[in-house]
Amino acid sequence: MIISTYAALLAFYYIYLSFNVIKVRKKEQISLGDNGNVKLQRAVRAHANFMEYVPFTIILLFLAEYQGLASHYCNILGAALLIGRVFHNLGIVGAKLKYRQIGAVATFLVMVISAFILLVTRNS
Repeated sequence: MIISTYAALLAFYYIYLSFNVIKVRKKEQISLGDNGNVKLQRAVRAHANFMEYVPFTIILLFLAEYQGLASHYCNILGAALLIGRVFHNLGIVGAKLKYRQIGAVATFLVMVISAFILLVTRNS
């Protein structure tokens, strides 16, 4: 299964995002909440946004692969999701709107394409 590789890579990236929140909390001495700290708000948002979109997208990709999506398409979609999430994080944490837009577009495209594939191939 190709998508399981991307799920594992994304899990490692999620752990990275989690440790980034911990690092900022420790540096800024903020145990709970964000105390209005913009750096912590950005780290928390990047972490939360990942959790809001990636699990559902991975499920869509898994189902598309399960329904027989060719391996090269699985790799393209999986890589696009992974790269998109990296860009999205850079956009949030680094306050670079263009990177965040690239990441969001990549994530949504993977979701839309995967959902479309599921609808089109469901009776095949």
